[in-house]
Amino acid sequence: MTAAVFEHDGPWTEEEYLALGETQQRVELFDGSLHVTPAPTPRHQRISRKLGNILEAAAETAGLELLEAVNVRLRPGRIPIPDLVITGPVDLDELMIDAADVRLICEIISPSNAATDKVLKMHYYAAAGIEWYLLVEQETGTLHLYRRQGSHYLEQSVTRTGDVLVLTEPVKATIRPEELVP
Repeated sequence: MTAAVFEHDGPWTEEEYLALGETQQRVELFDGSLHVTPAPTPRHQRISRKLGNILEAAAETAGLELLEAVNVRLRPGRIPIPDLVITGPVDLDELMIDAADVRLICEIISPSNAATDKVLKMHYYAAAGIEWYLLVEQETGTLHLYRRQGSHYLEQSVTRTGDVLVLTEPVKATIRPEELVP
């Protein structure tokens, strides 16, 4: 994978990106450029699993799917890999999930990658029409819930340790930050 990345000339197409196949690293496509990050930390993965367990039960009850680390096509040439997504019914064998099928998208903020999740991805997800965005601070478990208004997000709530986030849309779930962080 590394040799293919460094020997590539010019912007990456969606077809070239998909031809990379599965990798050990997260490789996302943003408008012709690859964004490569190493595998997440154990802390990140623990938060993802615990939050995923809560959201999966809620999604199933609502007739929706919870998916982890999948390609989401926001528009041609823009394919991030969010930590968790809740979608409507999708073809589970497809390489990508279309943004139109995503009801909620979740990113767990890595200290080395915070600007990407808080600025770049937030902008891209809102522009793609994804209604709900949940950001989780990895160090504290603080939950930031955003709802799309037009082409941007407005923060709906901030939930810190000791508080409870009660989701009513797109699924019904109760999330306590202290249950997510070690």
